[in-house]
Amino acid sequence: MQSMIEGQSHFQPFGLSYWGFEDLNKGVGSMTASYEYHIGVDYHKSYSHLVVQDSSGKTLRSGRVKNDRQSLGGFLERYRENSHAVVEATRNWMVMYDWLDDICDDVVLAHPWKVKAIADAKIKTDKIDATVLAHLLRADLVPEAWAPGERARELRIALRERMFYVRLRTMTKNRIVTVFDRYPEQTAQLKKLGDLFGKAGRVQLAQVNVSEIDRIQIDRGLDFIADIDVRIKQSEATIRTMTKANGNVKLLKTIPGIGEFFARLIDAEIDDLSRFRNPKKLAAYAGLVPSTYSSGGKTFHGKIIKQGNKWLRWAFVEAVSPAIATDAQLRAQYEHLKFRGTNKARVAIARKLLTIAFQILRDQRAYEPRGENTMEGTSTDIPVVLMAV
Repeated sequence: MQSMIEGQSHFQPFGLSYWGFEDLNKGVGSMTASYEYHIGVDYHKSYSHLVVQDSSGKTLRSGRVKNDRQSLGGFLERYRENSHAVVEATRNWMVMYDWLDDICDDVVLAHPWKVKAIADAKIKTDKIDATVLAHLLRADLVPEAWAPGERARELRIALRERMFYVRLRTMTKNRIVTVFDRYPEQTAQLKKLGDLFGKAGRVQLAQVNVSEIDRIQIDRGLDFIADIDVRIKQSEATIRTMTKANGNVKLLKTIPGIGEFFARLIDAEIDDLSRFRNPKKLAAYAGLVPSTYSSGGKTFHGKIIKQGNKWLRWAFVEAVSPAIATDAQLRAQYEHLKFRGTNKARVAIARKLLTIAFQILRDQRAYEPRGENTMEGTSTDIPVVLMAV
């Protein structure tokens, strides 16, 4: 294991020659000489391991620190001036990122998957992980992840709260439906109502003859749904207040299939459109691009990669159904693609909606269909590669 720290076996970046830490000291990479101290942070739930290096790669301090502002500040007290730090974008990274931002001159948020691709090790310890991050930071080779601003982070928290309650409500409804499925003769007529949990549906639900224990479960479930509905309305009020003066939300709502909630979610997840050069870059960020395999001069495309921002991907895929129901052009394109498979058609239309969103946000003008086969601000061509989920 010691040999690994000395540079025997560390990195094999994408197509680059094999090299270890000693090569960084010889000048491989663009060294960040403007900082005197380079701090790698391996962040965990209750503690973190920190490694502080100087510009030559020498470790000045290494150790485990409790995850609180005072302990972190005490550990880095001698290295505050002319320092920068790196932490991976793991769960709840925001807490450590903000603490480091108060202590150091600069903080870099590292992309965990790309760090693993560059610097994967067969043997992992907290110290090794922090050392790897410090070396990458010193050489200016950290694959950066986007660190949204405070406003965007707070909005994302509010949006996720709303999604949590909606999913909890759906789970509760499904549980009640499972109970009623035990009485197929009585509930066959109920299912024709459509929404069992609407006003008319609830009246009918109360009249179904079920066992005493099943009635208790149903009534408690319905009461729980009513409580969740209150929480959802409260969450929506918070979100409306936070996005009241947001012009991007109004623009996004002009896209077929994009309602109030999806518009706010998409805007919050994109955050700063200028970080994407074109719609393809945004699609890659959302994970709405196909996996690709090339061999022997042939290229094969598979299912979507399902990496990137899962919330952004989910929003555009979910928006497909209402979009094709309300927009004739999108519906025609969907029907044309459906012979390749429903999932592939849905993903292709989701990619189309993403492209429209990119262009209306870039141009700051509302979506307007024009002609029979074209759409304002987007190509009339269907993506050549159809992607499956």
